[in-house]
Amino acid sequence: MNPSERQSEFRCASALSTAGDVKRALTEVCDQALTALGGTPDLAVLFVSADRAEACGTIASRVCDRLGTERLIGCTAESIAGVGREVEGETALSLWLARLPGVEALPMHLSFERTPEGGAILGWPDALLNAWPPAATMLALGEPFTFPAEFLLERMNEDHPGLPVIGGMASGASQPGENRLILGRDVLAEGAVAVLLSGAVRVRTVVSQGCRPIGRHFVITRSEQNVIHELGGKPAVLQLHEVLVTLPNREQEMVRRGLHLGRVVSEYQDRFEQGDFLVRNVLGIDPESGAVVVGDYVRVGQTVKFHIRDWETADADLRQLLAAARQQADGAVRGALLFSCNGRGTRMFPEPHHDAIAIGKALGDIPLAGFFAAGELGPVAGKNFVHGFTASIALFEPA
Repeated sequence: MNPSERQSEFRCASALSTAGDVKRALTEVCDQALTALGGTPDLAVLFVSADRAEACGTIASRVCDRLGTERLIGCTAESIAGVGREVEGETALSLWLARLPGVEALPMHLSFERTPEGGAILGWPDALLNAWPPAATMLALGEPFTFPAEFLLERMNEDHPGLPVIGGMASGASQPGENRLILGRDVLAEGAVAVLLSGAVRVRTVVSQGCRPIGRHFVITRSEQNVIHELGGKPAVLQLHEVLVTLPNREQEMVRRGLHLGRVVSEYQDRFEQGDFLVRNVLGIDPESGAVVVGDYVRVGQTVKFHIRDWETADADLRQLLAAARQQADGAVRGALLFSCNGRGTRMFPEPHHDAIAIGKALGDIPLAGFFAAGELGPVAGKNFVHGFTASIALFEPA
């Protein structure tokens, strides 16, 4: 392949460095990724360990200089991922590059503002004022103390139905002002940075919530905000008890350690499969009133099912979803971005590097970068949500 052919090819590259010296780390990731890419990137994504937050200004400028582009987004995080590796709680840089011929990549900085009419998202580029491009995908990185990602996703679901938003919330900070977002040479402490991709690219999303349904479906017949009083005309606790007694002892113990509830995203189906549920934590149970409290607003008429989670369930769920994605993509995946919950990694699995290794086993050693997020963004059944304990993955293919 001659240089001009390589320049025009849809191609991704990535590199990870754990060097303690910032200059050396930058040299390592930029040189390695650029060599593999074979040209100037159309998009760069950078994840920086939280201990380097104060150095992000220097890091962003030097990366832009070295890459020859300012179409860069990134954030700080408590843990960083690369090909087959997850660096938990230690110094690291992870860089991901893409050559995207025929693709429009539109970067932006979004902020949230309260108005007399309610909340508003500000910062949309002028190019989107008249119309949004068809078949687009948004990559988004948010600052959790200052940016309500749920509000953004609600607006996107309503205003641009079917447009997937995938990404995560910066992590590693203990208080507002400590996280950093990167947009080109600019380093920000609030809001969200995003890039809208459209044109000759397909971004396939894998959202592994790591849960398994138990028992039968129920319809909510009485509820108030996030409190479910009745399921199928009976007290919710009674219905839960009837599910519990049918389970093997091991699964009963899993329920006691942590119970979850999945609500069907789209009711217009004859059957509900595992990926049709948005999973939320059960926050409490009141035996006296018979109510179940969940971490989501619910309403009468919704179909729900109780779920359980452990590392084996999370492992099987991710592997199953990645296998399905591999089959659908038929070898076309060129690279991936991983947004994994900061409750995963060795906090969930008995061995390190779980999600990064699973991607490699399913799809080969494709270029990969990612981080452990304080909330993961991704679509379930065609609608975008903020998740917890989830691996949200963007797979990039030429269209």
